[in-house]
Amino acid sequence: MWEIRRYRETEKELWDEFVSSSRNATFLFYRDYMDYHADRFADHSLLGYRKGKLAAILPANITEKTLHSHQGLTCGGWLLPQSGLDGGEIASLWKAWMEYCAAEKIEKVIYKPLPYIYAGMPSQEDLYMLYKAGAQLVQTDLSTTMDLACNPGFNKLQRRHLAHIPETVKIEVGRAGDEKLIQEFHKMLAECLAERHEATPVHTAQELALLMQRFPENIQLRLAVENGTVTAGICEYITPDCVHCQYIGTTLKGREQNVLAKVVKEIADEYVAKGVRYLDFGTSNEDGGKVLNEGLNRQKTSYGGSGVAYQRWEISVDGAAEKL
Repeated sequence: MWEIRRYRETEKELWDEFVSSSRNATFLFYRDYMDYHADRFADHSLLGYRKGKLAAILPANITEKTLHSHQGLTCGGWLLPQSGLDGGEIASLWKAWMEYCAAEKIEKVIYKPLPYIYAGMPSQEDLYMLYKAGAQLVQTDLSTTMDLACNPGFNKLQRRHLAHIPETVKIEVGRAGDEKLIQEFHKMLAECLAERHEATPVHTAQELALLMQRFPENIQLRLAVENGTVTAGICEYITPDCVHCQYIGTTLKGREQNVLAKVVKEIADEYVAKGVRYLDFGTSNEDGGKVLNEGLNRQKTSYGGSGVAYQRWEISVDGAAEKL
């Protein structure tokens, strides 16, 4: 019933057309996003054909004998059509997939399901298939998400912060082509991550500018600016159902003035009005999910957020097809 084929660069248009109509895809799965860092990953994305028609796709890369649901993406497994596949047909897709992996001498699959907040429709068949295949949960990170449809709002401390932010702090939006703002945001972000988390941004300033140029409707910056200086900011990844805070950064002065509260309120107010359901602040974990940064999680929760799990599963290919 299913044929699994490896994606080829000549099939970019076919791939993107499927993404545009999928019930559980976002703009991150378009090839122009996935391939901006193609030099870092050996792509091994897959196309699933049912009765000769493309019916599912999997963004993926390979390292030695391990297939990953793409390491360049935070999450994302099999992308499905709006309709036409029931649970039994998806089980047969997974069976064919495991048989393909075995034939390709792939021994292990690392699979990162899409959190439900990003799906346009319920699409958690893969969680059941992971169970059926005998997969092991190897990592869970805790994200904090505001449900904008029933948001409890800022807590008392954040409301107090909001009331005392100087009027000289203005909110600006940085869009594709705003090179100066992008550079200033990235510099502030890099300094903040190095100082507070001993980390660096995943994207360089040039890569961020490139992605904003490629996806001007989906990526923008929301910045707190005082007297021409960026003191806090959030990089927004905008999807129909959820806005994800890809990066959050502040300067020392921004933290002292608690200006992030004003940035968050501006974002939440805009997307409530637009009917977006969720505002996701991202995970607050260290050491592969084993450690929760409680201070960071507490801050995100103080805006009215609560928990969403980002999971990573491991499938042993040997014998998996027989279980499905």
